[in-house]
Amino acid sequence: MAAFARRKAQRLARPDPSRKRALDARAAELARLLNARERFCTTSSCDGRVTVTDTDPEVAGIQKKNCTWLLMTALKKATGDVVFKFEPFVLHVLCRELQDAQLLHSVAIDSGFRNSGITVSRGGKITMAVRSTHCLEVPLSHKGRLMVSEEYIEFLVHVANQKMEENIRRIDRFHKGLELALEAAVPADTLFPEGPEKSHSVYVHRRKRRTAQEQADPSRELEPQDDTESSLGLLAEIMI
Repeated sequence: MAAFARRKAQRLARPDPSRKRALDARAAELARLLNARERFCTTSSCDGRVTVTDTDPEVAGIQKKNCTWLLMTALKKATGDVVFKFEPFVLHVLCRELQDAQLLHSVAIDSGFRNSGITVSRGGKITMAVRSTHCLEVPLSHKGRLMVSEEYIEFLVHVANQKMEENIRRIDRFHKGLELALEAAVPADTLFPEGPEKSHSVYVHRRKRRTAQEQADPSRELEPQDDTESSLGLLAEIMI
């Protein structure tokens, strides 16, 4: 347990390596929520983005390190292979134990992030990745030659904006679901500090006791929970 705490402190003390040098707004809220718990440590994140990049087809290696980010107005000046991308929300979290990662994974899947997964390194490091599959990647030019019409580019922007709307809805669902899950999950070591149950389960979920009426009538249906999905009417637009 102490080893995880040291790793978390070292990780959170690192400078932000991103171009923005700061967390995105929604990712920042999730990072604060998770990092306030001793069992979690966020390592990387992105709210989702739309990019237009110019890559030199003759340069090998990692694409992110060999590309130029363009504004749409600079598209005609590109000399390489220009790619239009929509990349959805992503969040990576170090977890102290496997059950912690499973809790996050369950919330992520229920929120629409169907490409989420858990990895365990040889050294025992447990990482939970929140990912989605609704990406978009379209080539626009090749060796400086524009291969599509301006009308098609406008259509791509429209599609990307729709994807961003859905992306934001999923982030909000994940945030609300995570708050509920963390509130409902109590570390077992706080409930059974000396008992043998400590080694069997990390979390014990709180359950409300049935009322006398519910016990008398087991077939009585529970009331449905409120829909946690928020409705959003506005999202950032891409200027052409």
